[in-house]
Parts: sequence; C-alpha cells; structure tokens
Amino acid sequence: MTAPGRRLTQQDIARMAGVSQTTVSLVLNGRAEGEVRISPETRDRVLQAIRETGYVADPAARRLVERRNRIYGVFTYEAVFPAESADFYHPFLVGIEECAEEAGCDLLLFTSAKVEQGERRRIFSAESRIRLADGCVLLGRTIDREDLSRLLSEGIPFVSVGRRDDAGGPVPYVGADYPPAVRALVERAAALGHRRMAYVGAGQGPESYADRLRGFTEGVAATGVERLHLTTADGLFDCGATVVFAEESADGVAIAEAAKARGLDVPRDLSIVALGAPTRPVSTDIDFAGFRIPRREMGRRAVELLTRVLERGGIPQELLVCELIEGSTLAPVHEER
Repeated sequence: MTAPGRRLTQQDIARMAGVSQTTVSLVLNGRAEGEVRISPETRDRVLQAIRETGYVADPAARRLVERRNRIYGVFTYEAVFPAESADFYHPFLVGIEECAEEAGCDLLLFTSAKVEQGERRRIFSAESRIRLADGCVLLGRTIDREDLSRLLSEGIPFVSVGRRDDAGGPVPYVGADYPPAVRALVERAAALGHRRMAYVGAGQGPESYADRLRGFTEGVAATGVERLHLTTADGLFDCGATVVFAEESADGVAIAEAAKARGLDVPRDLSIVALGAPTRPVSTDIDFAGFRIPRREMGRRAVELLTRVLERGGIPQELLVCELIEGSTLAPVHEER
C-alpha cells in the first residue's frame, strides 16, 4: 500500500502486477520497445492493477517522454468572439474544439499580439508566446505571408484553415475547394438559359476570393457564356446580366435590396448566387442559391493534420468539397428579360 496522500507511481503498479517498471511504461504508452514483447496475460495484469488503484500517469513525466505539452494553439487574424463575426467563425471553432478533445489536447487561444490602429494582427511580436504550444492552427481570411514564411523557416508546426499560396515554401493547410463548386453553379445557371453572367467581388487578395473567381472564369469558358467582372455592384443593373455571382453574401443581400428598390423581382428579373457564408454582418432571410462551406469539418481536419505533422512531419494540403445549395434565387431566364 502507498502512504496516504502520496501519488502512485509506475513502480507501485509494477510491484502490484509483479512486473518491471519498463513493462508498465510500455503498456501505458501502447507500444513495444526493441525486441520486447508483452504477453496478453502480462498486459491484462498491469491494466487490472491500474484499474484497481485508479492510477493516472504523471502528465509532466509523459510530456518529457513525448516531448510535447499536448497543447494546441489557435491564432486568429480577426476577432472571432464579437457578435458580428460569431456566426461565421463559430463552426470552425466547434470543429477545432471537438477534435482537440478527442485527441486529449488542450487549446490555447493566442490573444497577446497587440494591434495598433490601422495595423493587422501578427503572430510574432515582443510578447509572442506561440512556442508554448506544440503547434498552432491559424484561422483568418487573410494570413500574413511574413508570418507564414517565419513559421516555415523556424520549423514551428502549424496548419492553416484555408488554402494558402507558397510563402518561401509550401504551406500546410486544409481549405474549401471553391473552384469546382463555383463552376458547377455557373453550369447550372447556363442550363437555365443564362447567357450573360456578372461576378461582383474583388477576385483577389485572400486566396479564397481568387479561387472563387477562378472557378467562375473556368465555368463561363466551359459553357461559352459572356462574363462580366465588377469589383462592386455599381453598373450591375445596366450591364444586361441576368444572373450575378456575389463573392460575399453581404453583397448578395445588398444587390437583392437594390433590385427590389428598382422594382425588379429576384429571381424572375435577376438571379443571384451567393458564394459562401456571410463574413460581414448581414441580416436576411433570403434563401440564396450557392454552396455550403464545410467550416466545422475544416476545423476538425485542421487539428487532425496538425497531429499528423507533430507525429510524422510533412506538409499536408487538403481541400474539402463544398455542398451545393439549391436555394430560391436562381431561376430560368424569363422570356421578357
């Protein structure tokens, strides 16, 4: 028996099970060492002693063996908790939390990077504590390329949520596969008789915007329809387009409201396709045609890939399928248009 208040050790478990401390360690870590093979009977004896005593391995000792703290960091380039952004970022965070819990890891949200007026958040600063975590999940529409380059050059394990271009080397990420989804929506619009299509949005900057525009460009090229690219909705109602693809859902809402103010019906007079979930505050009950970004799945997969990087290294890059949404804002071209 151990003295009251004294923490059980592997030596105690070994003595109770009649085995060596090394055997207890191998059973706890679920692996064999060199030529050592543990019989099922011996393993069962060790596990029985653990169950009877309620033994829990010393977390500090386990960290020394694994060379890991079992803490995953989450760094966000935009505030994720204010009400106006909660709807967009919440599914990512849910997926991250779920998978981290399953992996037996704690999450550390990095918030110490101070932001001066007019500046963006940066991972590295005088007060940066990024190395407290085993690795980090990066979350944000735009991620600083200098930060990515430094993470790569200093060998800090991380995975980005969202596809990222090379930054002095390939970047590990899990993203949404936007081009095929946008191409499929263009093809659907073409099948409904639309021959003049407009795209409203920057189409550049964040990789996700560039991917959406690329899908649109590929789609109109494949279907032979006419394309118009407008960075804003100015001039949209005078260009003759019968369907508009809004890069941001908030722009789709604004276009629908502007159409209504002009006496136009959506989708009878103008079809609208929204390319993803709202990233800016917007209140609407419009059932847009478009696609669903697999945000929760992306959060989960980011943690899974980070675990893989920590255990085996590598630079994983994955894109997840976006599910198309039928919606009520994409209709056949009306004959009187």
